[in-house]
Amino acid sequence: MSVREFAEQGADLELVGIQKRFPGFTAIEELDLTIPAGSFFALLGPSGCGKTTTLRLVAGLEEPTAGRILIGGRDVTDTRAHERPVNTVFQSYALFPHMSIIENVAFGLKRRRIDDALGKAHEALRLVELDHLAQRRPAQLSGGQQQRVALARAIVNRPALLLLDEPLGALDLKLRRQMQLELKTIQEEVGLTFLHVTHDQEEAMTMADTVAVMNKGAIEQMGAPQELYELPRTAFVANFLGQSNLFTGEVVSTNSESITIDVVGNPITVPLTRAQRHQGEVTIGVRPEKVALHFDAPLSDSGRNALGPGRVIDVSFSGVSTQYIVAVPGVGTMTVFSQNMGFGPAAVEGAEVWISWDIAHGFGLADEPSIDGRFPADDDTRTIAVQRREALITELEGD
Repeated sequence: MSVREFAEQGADLELVGIQKRFPGFTAIEELDLTIPAGSFFALLGPSGCGKTTTLRLVAGLEEPTAGRILIGGRDVTDTRAHERPVNTVFQSYALFPHMSIIENVAFGLKRRRIDDALGKAHEALRLVELDHLAQRRPAQLSGGQQQRVALARAIVNRPALLLLDEPLGALDLKLRRQMQLELKTIQEEVGLTFLHVTHDQEEAMTMADTVAVMNKGAIEQMGAPQELYELPRTAFVANFLGQSNLFTGEVVSTNSESITIDVVGNPITVPLTRAQRHQGEVTIGVRPEKVALHFDAPLSDSGRNALGPGRVIDVSFSGVSTQYIVAVPGVGTMTVFSQNMGFGPAAVEGAEVWISWDIAHGFGLADEPSIDGRFPADDDTRTIAVQRREALITELEGD
């Protein structure tokens, strides 16, 4: 596929051994990633994890230190940004204020001398349900409408790969949730490959077919949203993707179906298939919404884990649910989400409670992430000087 042709469908993206180093730090470790054609893929992580750098590498706005980038099987590592079959939608709408909406959307097509530019622009606006506002200026539209215009302007070029760099970050909560559903619907209709970069867990899980959680320049875990949430493999994923109650203890017994961990004298059981490690000291966890509060010690039940008694130290109402923080002696604090089925909280601060959860809802983590940095330090003056000299030589050779 020529980089200047319209894509009838999305193309797959392959990153092979990608590394990106800046003077003083490494942004991306050895990264290998394949995104299937026509999928909605999300890179999720905190600030500084390398997700935006990855997107900029794919867009051609940065050059990798090592590795290759392939789009639709074609190596574009050394291809300039404007020659790649890629378009980007940023958080800032970047619309031309002196142009009408239809002129903004048709601008790229006219620059490329594409036939029937206005017709294609109207088609893109119809897709985002804004064709009736085609003659307005950007200042006459709401933030959500401007974001949809920016999306139409990107889609109208039929890129094989559409990059979304936190495009909904400037919108209010209600509009952001509405746009999440609209983006997913549009992606399914046009069939292009979407690569979405965000730090918003809910946004990633709502829209993406596959989510990759990044941490310190590498992918911690990748899979379907439900899989990542229900079976996190590391403490980072367990705590970044939602909240988790985590415990550490020694495995004291194992059978064909489960392992049992001693947590400060309390036996806690986890299904064998939901545990990453089966012997020695392990970390296990359970999501707060899976945990139930009891005002009396729960009866012994082979299908449930129980801890207590503990004391409620904080109660926070959040609309559909109430969050309880329970201090359990020897264990620490536990978070419990309880759906608000009636009026008022189920427990008040100071109340003595027990907590329990179904054994099937627990999970066991792999090794705890190292507290040390993932990369060796390269911030000495000699390294920085060498890297800057190499960059200058490359720039001079390019001229």
